[in-house]
Amino acid sequence: MERRPQPRGLVARATLAAAIFAMAVVPGWTFGDLAERSTGWPVLDWAVTCGWSGLAAAWWAPYCSYRRRDGWLGAVPLYGWYLAGVLSWRLALLPYRDWEPRPDEQWRARWLTGDLLGYWRTDPAAVTASRRPAAVRRTR
Repeated sequence: MERRPQPRGLVARATLAAAIFAMAVVPGWTFGDLAERSTGWPVLDWAVTCGWSGLAAAWWAPYCSYRRRDGWLGAVPLYGWYLAGVLSWRLALLPYRDWEPRPDEQWRARWLTGDLLGYWRTDPAAVTASRRPAAVRRTR
């Protein structure tokens, strides 16, 4: 009997999301502290910290149904850490999704049924068309 892959459980997903969030925030804090210590400018600490989290959010945004330009909002103080938290929570579940895809990505998304009811999957390899169809169909 073939075992089909299942989405991560809550504990595994939360642990992975915490690790991804730490990768998005902790290096910025470290580099920001180093920059402030070497220059004495507290504003530079904020700039480096927010810039790092904005870079991480912009990098991961397209994988989580955000546009890359929305990911650059990760550079906004405090909102960037919220956005990094949302993106890390979503990244921890991939390749399954428990959020509905944006309208411009629905053409390549599949609504899963059976044991995986409630999840979406958007595998680029599963799409047979070589380019996006002219009209986007509703999938449900």
